[in-house]
Amino acid sequence: MSDACCGGGDSVKTKPDAGGGAGAAEAADGAGGHDGQFVPWWRDRHLLLPLAAGLLLAVGYLLQWSGAAPAGTVFLALSLIAGASTFVPGAVRRLLRGQVGVGLLMSIAAVGAVVLGHVGEAAALAFLFSIAEALEDRAMDKARHGLRSLLDLIPDTATVSRASGDTVIPAGGIRVQDVLVVKPGERVATDAVVLSGRSSLDTSAITGESIPVEAGPGDSVPAGSINGGGSLRLEATADGRDNSLTTIVRLVEGAQARKGTRARMADRIARPLVPIVLVLAGLVALFGFLIGDPATWIERALVVLVAASPCALAIAVPVTVISAIGASSRFGVVIKSGEAFEQLGAVELVAFDKTGTLTRNKPAVAAVECAPGTDRATVLAVAAALEAHSTHPLAAAILAEHPGAPAAAGVTEFPGQGMSGMVDGAPSRVGSPRWVSPGSLGGACAGMESRGMTVVVVEIAGAPAGLIGIRDQLKTEAAAAIAALQAQGIGTLMLTGDNSRTAAALAAEAGIADVRAEQLPADKAAAVEALAARQVTAMVGDGINDAPALAAADVGIAMGATGSAAAIESADVAFTGTDLRLIPQALAHARRGRRIMGANIVLALAIIVVLFPLALFGVLGLAGVVLVHELAEVVVIANGLRAARGRAVLPPAGTPLPSSRRRLGSPLSQ
Repeated sequence: MSDACCGGGDSVKTKPDAGGGAGAAEAADGAGGHDGQFVPWWRDRHLLLPLAAGLLLAVGYLLQWSGAAPAGTVFLALSLIAGASTFVPGAVRRLLRGQVGVGLLMSIAAVGAVVLGHVGEAAALAFLFSIAEALEDRAMDKARHGLRSLLDLIPDTATVSRASGDTVIPAGGIRVQDVLVVKPGERVATDAVVLSGRSSLDTSAITGESIPVEAGPGDSVPAGSINGGGSLRLEATADGRDNSLTTIVRLVEGAQARKGTRARMADRIARPLVPIVLVLAGLVALFGFLIGDPATWIERALVVLVAASPCALAIAVPVTVISAIGASSRFGVVIKSGEAFEQLGAVELVAFDKTGTLTRNKPAVAAVECAPGTDRATVLAVAAALEAHSTHPLAAAILAEHPGAPAAAGVTEFPGQGMSGMVDGAPSRVGSPRWVSPGSLGGACAGMESRGMTVVVVEIAGAPAGLIGIRDQLKTEAAAAIAALQAQGIGTLMLTGDNSRTAAALAAEAGIADVRAEQLPADKAAAVEALAARQVTAMVGDGINDAPALAAADVGIAMGATGSAAAIESADVAFTGTDLRLIPQALAHARRGRRIMGANIVLALAIIVVLFPLALFGVLGLAGVVLVHELAEVVVIANGLRAARGRAVLPPAGTPLPSSRRRLGSPLSQ
């Protein structure tokens, strides 16, 4: 239960005394059970006392109706004791610490009803409040359990290759650089890189990508992946207890502590309501003494205590946030706070980085143009000789095209421009057309850029020798993802450091009309900051190189962050997969969650507004108000749990998503 409802100061989950006190350790041992399993309701010890109170209440009423009033009163008293024991002790402890909450309101109402001789009404109040609290805690447990179940994707043991042979050890004992042996059908115990072997990997439970991915030497493998038909030898890149899955769970479990604007609004309303309700009830009772009818107005004061209590309001947002964030984590979207979740649901514009986000980040040589008197092999050989000393992604593409590069001497790198050195005794340069002039090849250079290529100019002995066009292919699902965003009424923008012609060509292929090219990191951040001042803006990047822009956005989204703690930490939202179609699905999920939160707040406030005058003027008695109030809380909880139904269903990469808003994202927008 939230602090505003129960009085604050304890763990969010506070059973067995629903107004206080179990703390985090005991909270973890609730419906989740001692072994971390979500136990059936008949084995949940937090439900036992409320259920016992309900059974005793029913027996008590039956005995009274059958004419055995004394025996019925005894059973009603036992029901009252059983129900009240779940929240009165915690309410008293909080009161001694100077904190008040709904548990105190209910305790006063129950004691007052007994004093006035309404034992049955007091027992009904205690039962309904305790069962509502127990159901709320069970709902929270269920939402948390759905998140914790991610850890079940990690196997209990792993096979590690040692000098003495293969050894089976507990998965938690894996250390970085251990060599893991993963047989067909087995799960990968921690994040790793393939050393040898080839296989297909099912990563759907972690990344939301339903199509198995091929993995070979050098490829990264996330914890929890299921190996396909081939055996693999992997090198662990994370400890068994500190990998991408445990990082996701830790971050999402901490999300509830950082409440969103609606959560804070609900708290701001609920927190002062408790003392206000106490004062109003006191004034109602005082009015009874002034007019000479204290019994009637004291009873009404007790009913007012219950009618105006903000319990449903305090739980309206947290149960929705926990459910929605837990659901999104299960399809590979890590939302780090309630505020980030709310902002994600309000996004009006999505800005994309190009390289590695919209593109595959696997650049390859697409074309080579040569000056008269120079052949293709010479151009590639000179470029490869110099680029062998560079770590730039474009260098890898050139070296892959011409692996047998000659030796180069006196190589110097000019960051952001290119390389220079001596190749076969001739001074040579390779770099951007803005640094090395293409000369007579200028027309060819412009043509290659207009086709979406990044052009590298090769110069030998002071004269342009050729052009190398390198293209990073657009992801196959990029156009479908952009179309799905636009179908939701969300604008799109590309921000890239590439030249304007290349950027425009790729943007047109993806369906993005607004392109801002040749942007330095500071330029991207400034652009995002200016956009965010006008509308809610999300920035999608790799989480590291685009950190300034991610920080400037209302919502920073890091794509493909599995196994990278730095990438996850740098953004508000991290996608463990790289399929861009997860973005419109996640936004639809967050929008639906915001609608549920709004409906819960309106419902909770409406209950107070309607019940208060009915209680004040005696239209409803204590039993009726208690019944309506607690049923409303159950409805709010059930409505919030609907946010847990979201999951990603991604068709094959070449299949576009439906454009209909109703069908978009399938279950996410239902």
